[in-house]
Amino acid sequence: TRAQRRILKSVSCPPTVSHSQITRLFSRFTSLDKSENGALSREDFQRIPELAINPLGDRIINFPCFSSRLSEDQVNFRGFMRTLAHFRPIEDNEKSKDPREPEPLNSRNNKLLFAFRLYDLDKDDKISREELLQVLRMMVGVNISDEQLGSIADRTIQEADQDGDSSISFTEFQKVLEKVDVEQKMSIRFLH
Repeated sequence: TRAQRRILKSVSCPPTVSHSQITRLFSRFTSLDKSENGALSREDFQRIPELAINPLGDRIINFPCFSSRLSEDQVNFRGFMRTLAHFRPIEDNEKSKDPREPEPLNSRNNKLLFAFRLYDLDKDDKISREELLQVLRMMVGVNISDEQLGSIADRTIQEADQDGDSSISFTEFQKVLEKVDVEQKMSIRFLH
């Protein structure tokens, strides 16, 4: 339809995303849009299998990167594309980008920032022991005692905290994860 073509033209995507890939994503978007109003609700997102089984799925769904919100509870196609862009694998030709261009949403730094913000519940740019405990509880449920979780949180903060403020800053978070293949672990091949 004309509306679909207009939406597809208005979505800015990295040059490695083809028109046919955008069309396939739009098809997936419309299949999730049960109310057929051009927006996805929280319930629509919960039907995505990768999010439904993820213990942090609710945090991802509520993540502020849904920048093209129609309302507090709905995301349009542009917001859908923007969110999924964080999880695109980094292709070899993207690694040698021109440094004058803005960093892509799926860069290592942006993936780390996305993960950091999932833990930073109060949005104060630090992960406190309490925030770490809350996210760990979301991830493991009742499979580990509160005492064990507390021990994990304490050790994590002790190992990551370099400035002695008993919390983890983004710089400290980056340092802890410098040897982790974040690009691979935070990638979903949704276009293949």
